[in-house]
Amino acid sequence: KDGRSKDQFGLCGCFLCLFAVILLCRTAVVAYVEDLDDSFKESRMDDVWLVDFYAPWCGHCKKLEPIWHEVGSEMRSSGSPVRVGKMDATAYSSVASEFGVRGYPTIKLLKGDLAYNYKGPRTKDDIVEFANRVSGPLVRPLPSQQMFEHVFKRHDVLFVYIGGESPLKEKYIEVASELIVYTYFFSASEDVLPKHITLQELPAVAVFKDGTYFLYDEYEDGDLSSWVNRERFLGYLQIDGFTLYELGETGKLVAIAVLDEKTASEESTRLKSLIQRVAKEYRDHFNRDFQFGHMDGNDYINSLIMDEVSVPTIIVLNTSNQQYFLPNKAINSIEDLVQFINQVLDGTAEAQGGDGIIQRIRRVAYDAKSTVVSVFKSSPILGCFL
Repeated sequence: KDGRSKDQFGLCGCFLCLFAVILLCRTAVVAYVEDLDDSFKESRMDDVWLVDFYAPWCGHCKKLEPIWHEVGSEMRSSGSPVRVGKMDATAYSSVASEFGVRGYPTIKLLKGDLAYNYKGPRTKDDIVEFANRVSGPLVRPLPSQQMFEHVFKRHDVLFVYIGGESPLKEKYIEVASELIVYTYFFSASEDVLPKHITLQELPAVAVFKDGTYFLYDEYEDGDLSSWVNRERFLGYLQIDGFTLYELGETGKLVAIAVLDEKTASEESTRLKSLIQRVAKEYRDHFNRDFQFGHMDGNDYINSLIMDEVSVPTIIVLNTSNQQYFLPNKAINSIEDLVQFINQVLDGTAEAQGGDGIIQRIRRVAYDAKSTVVSVFKSSPILGCFL
């Protein structure tokens, strides 16, 4: 009997130890993310902070919570100087309002007097990459050819200022402070660049992408900020809903081949090849006004235009006013596609959709119908009462 008691006591002790270890690990993970209150407003200037402003009732906030703890753990384990916190924006509304929080969750990196909004995918890797980029120097120097090659291999799109001190460099730093939320900015001397790169004059700003490089020309390209904003994407992209949202901030129209990549039909392959060729071969004609790419499936496009497009097809979207354009004839050649894009550009193509009052009413009705259909599919009995 005494032996049994000792065994039970030992087993109980093991469970208690295990529970204590689990509790300790959970506490350690939670400690990576600091709960903030209204005193944060005064104390924050001493550090760089990555903050999640949330509301307790917000479903998206609850989805973000475990990811946010992963972010905190990653930043701590990597030795980052960035402190990770979270604040109940409903409990400390005056602080949240001061930082311009208008929705939940809102992620901001706070660095001195500057506050940078995060608008990317809510994944650990994307958030950590944003924090590391924005918390570091606005412009990172490339002191050697080896460093240039290393950075070149890591980045699909690479902005580099080449030269010494100048008004252009001052402008470049100013643009970096505005657009570092989207991309990295580097600087180098001419002798660091690969030998095949020729510069007519210095200083210069170049973007390396799509297997080549393009130089900023103030006369041709306008102000530097607009040029960087237009050039921060590859010439051709695989597009999803989030990418389309980001592209809206460039001011470009978006020409998309809507495909079914699962079946990869001959027609899908042909249209994809055509739009890729236009993106590359007609860059000088269209790059300022158009972004090119393809999208897998038509579900997102259908919900956007409140109609159904066939697959495969070509569609051009104007995300600023919700208009869209469809070809009025079959696209059988690259010449047909170029003609269609030129018609969109010169205003002779028929615009559909828009953001007028009728379209807004349609949007309310469409969203309501979509909600009912979604509920009915997930719960037919409940759907009958809607």
